[in-house]
Amino acid sequence: MVDVGALLALARTAGLRIATAESCTGGMVAAALTDVAGSSDVVDRGFVTYSNTAKQQMLGVSGDTLSRVGAVSEEVAREMADGALDRSGADLVVSITGIAGPGGSEFKPEGRVCFGMAMTGHATFTETVEFGARGRAQVRSAARDHALTLLMTALSERGQPPGT
Repeated sequence: MVDVGALLALARTAGLRIATAESCTGGMVAAALTDVAGSSDVVDRGFVTYSNTAKQQMLGVSGDTLSRVGAVSEEVAREMADGALDRSGADLVVSITGIAGPGGSEFKPEGRVCFGMAMTGHATFTETVEFGARGRAQVRSAARDHALTLLMTALSERGQPPGT
């Protein structure tokens, strides 16, 4: 797991504020960040947008996108990240939407999680990770840890989102 204190120190040194836009993790990334004393100078806010309505109202995710590709998609992860960046005082945002389980379908299996990362002045990065049907708690924890890794990577690479 990422050393969250080190992640926050990198953000602090870079003068960057962080926000999260979370669905299937229900605020676990924001909780991990704010578990560290003094994080308030780096963490701006966390959006927990579990329902599609919340994604639309709080982050501006398009109803058309939700209808066309569904909530568990890189397109929605991108719109969540971009919306959180636009609606916060943050410079760096990670978004998460997925199927923690139980359940899923042939087309969107349990353990599929889509991530987005938006950073001021950079193109938004997205990716999908297949964690597998390891159970709800394990998928959520793995998604939290992966999101923290994405943030650490962006901060370690001097303000470059992964994949740029």
